[in-house]
Amino acid sequence: MSVVRNEAGTIVLSGACPVAEAEALLRLLQETPEAPVDWTRSSHLHSAILQLILAMGPELLGPCGDPFVARWSLPRAV
Repeated sequence: MSVVRNEAGTIVLSGACPVAEAEALLRLLQETPEAPVDWTRSSHLHSAILQLILAMGPELLGPCGDPFVARWSLPRAV
């Protein structure tokens, strides 16, 4: 599974996170809305996973491991 909650209560996204993992992520975010999300170990986030993150607004730990998301989710310099 690429979406799990670790012993510290952090939701960890690792490797490729396909659309099939969106339901697990939603459940974890609903059960513990205060839990941070560590996405540093993710290599690919399906757009459904990213949409849940944007909609639920959890605290995000570290830079995103998905190069595409990391590139386009950073604020643009003005």
